[in-house]
Amino acid sequence: MTTYTAELDVEGRRVLLVGEGASLVGEATGLLAAGARLTIAAPAVPATVEDLASRGLLIWTGAGWGIPDLDTADLVVATTSDPALDAACRTARVWLVHRRTASPRRRNGAGRVTLVGGGPGDPGLLTVAGRDALAAADVVVCDRLAPVSALAGLDVEVVDVAKVPRGRSTSQEAINALLVERARSGQHVVRLKGGDGYVFGRGGEEAIACAAASVEVVVVPGVSSAIAGPALGGIPLTHRGLSQGFSVVSGHVAPDDPASTVDYGALARSGTTLVLLMAVATLPAILEALRDAGLPPTTPAATVADAGLPSQRVVRSTVAHLAETVQANGLGAPAITVVGEVAGLEPLGVRPQAHETPA
Repeated sequence: MTTYTAELDVEGRRVLLVGEGASLVGEATGLLAAGARLTIAAPAVPATVEDLASRGLLIWTGAGWGIPDLDTADLVVATTSDPALDAACRTARVWLVHRRTASPRRRNGAGRVTLVGGGPGDPGLLTVAGRDALAAADVVVCDRLAPVSALAGLDVEVVDVAKVPRGRSTSQEAINALLVERARSGQHVVRLKGGDGYVFGRGGEEAIACAAASVEVVVVPGVSSAIAGPALGGIPLTHRGLSQGFSVVSGHVAPDDPASTVDYGALARSGTTLVLLMAVATLPAILEALRDAGLPPTTPAATVADAGLPSQRVVRSTVAHLAETVQANGLGAPAITVVGEVAGLEPLGVRPQAHETPA
């Protein structure tokens, strides 16, 4: 087939993505990053894509493509070969782009694992060392919040091992085994995570598993979402005269849960900025615990959702009312909550896609 290569501006365009398997992850995130209005026609999708659909960032039909899908598309992107789709697109006069998927490959000698922190979501915030690792990878094992769109144009196999809150999830034991198995087969395996893998990312567990299996492992730190998320929302974690430090805690379990080891009373009295990760569902209970421990209910508080993505949203309120404000505005995971006087500052250095939602 004779083809012509060109760059396409898909911002605001209706794009239909057709395919199967993990290849959908990179294509979907790349198209979303380019501003496409994306619909995916596939009976089954990886967990990361299902999560994007549940968050309203794309439409997943749950079925294969049909002629009505082509009637509403400006462009069709296919990751698998389908002569019937080719013919249908010609008849419907819709442009069709074929995207080649990488095949598993092996190298001679021992493989290795590189743990890459991908930053808070925007592929532009991936480090240079992280990009170099991706370019040298044979296979990328990625999380749902990793900047997978950074893989665009790379000949690399993608394996989706997303952990979706209260949804589909790959066990940590299975992920550890996969990293070791692929490295032992001679592959350079890049484990790509959102944020920094050593900040609530289980990177330490993966490094230990590789070391125990005598697999070489290298760590490439990432920009932690605990710091970057508030900054992208215009909130500094320290500010002269307001805060001399900050504390980062996981809120994945409520304060009264036996599994919680966080001393919220000490945090309420610390005088530092408090950063809460994984705390959307538990936010009402956490803020109540802070108030009960003496934190003034008028203390400024803010939540930044989808930090670094085009869908980023920010709500600002107080400790007394932030939980209801988050719920009223429909904010969900991933989100970061900041509690402290710095959350009351006027937005500083907010990116154009971010916007404020009044309390």
